[in-house]
Amino acid sequence: MSIPTLLDHVVIAGPDLDVLVAWFAERTGVVAAPGGAHPTGTANALVALTVDGARGPQYIELIGPNPDRPDPELPETFGIATLDAPAVQAYAVHPDDIEATVAAARAGGYDPGDVSDLSRRTPDGTLLEWRLTRGENRRLDVPFLIDWGATPQPGLSDIPSIELVSFERAEPDPAALRDVLAAFDLGDGVAEVVEGEAPGFRLTLRRADGELVEL
Repeated sequence: MSIPTLLDHVVIAGPDLDVLVAWFAERTGVVAAPGGAHPTGTANALVALTVDGARGPQYIELIGPNPDRPDPELPETFGIATLDAPAVQAYAVHPDDIEATVAAARAGGYDPGDVSDLSRRTPDGTLLEWRLTRGENRRLDVPFLIDWGATPQPGLSDIPSIELVSFERAEPDPAALRDVLAAFDLGDGVAEVVEGEAPGFRLTLRRADGELVEL
């Protein structure tokens, strides 16, 4: 089993959030709980993850355009504007010290971007706030960093869950990406990079009936 020890959440994006939630439910048997809207023109739905029998704080974020956004254009976040179908697009890790990890990555030759604030409101109106790296040219094959501060992580809330079996990144030539990830100095805190014919994430989940599903 390959799961990053500092995994916070896995991002699955799509050009239509309702379609994305239905797609995920059809494959996993789990209907994601509504999350809320972001100021970036996106909205999300959430599924908690269980790892080795323990629930959370890891989770899956299904993210797509907010249907109530004022701008009709598809948001650029996580490459949504370029997608024509759901895809595992990114992941976040939660280091003990986000500022120190940014500094280590920069010293190692990769700039993950500055740490900035982001927020969303839950369906009941609660404001959730956190900090994360949001570089303008952020690579989706490299994790972004997140710090929840005093906000409870969504994976610990009362939402549906599914078992996480493994999460990896496939690359035809793994060496280059491994070098970038090494700059963060997080050891096995980031996804393992394995050799594969086509680049992309490999997310394996176990349904309630025991069937494995790879997304």
